[in-house]
Amino acid sequence: MRILALDYGSARCGCAVSDPSATIATPLQPVPRPATRRGLSRLRSLARELGAQRIVVGLPLSLSGGDTPQTAQARAFAASLAEAVKVPVELYDERLTTKLAARLGGSSSEDSRAAALLLESWLSARDGSSALSHG
Repeated sequence: MRILALDYGSARCGCAVSDPSATIATPLQPVPRPATRRGLSRLRSLARELGAQRIVVGLPLSLSGGDTPQTAQARAFAASLAEAVKVPVELYDERLTTKLAARLGGSSSEDSRAAALLLESWLSARDGSSALSHG
């Protein structure tokens, strides 16, 4: 099962994809202005090109687990994306992925490294789980 993970930001959206066995997360090029018509169209095309069977959108919660101003934006974006694509879209806690991506460094964009960390966390949480319909 191939999973597309998105680290949403209004300016750009980090993207990462799993391999077909849903084991390894690879950062991709970020998508600029993802909530616009053009951005949503690009994400729809990307999901189709990759053969993604699910999209996981990072949910930016506070350290205590509560909502932040960005949480509402991410929820609205995920709802718009769910209407634009033909695969399930789910939100997943992304606390600290951006800070960790900044510390780890690498040649990919920081947003897409954060998306890869989000995807690795999502995959680990589901490792051994037969149900992939959480969220």
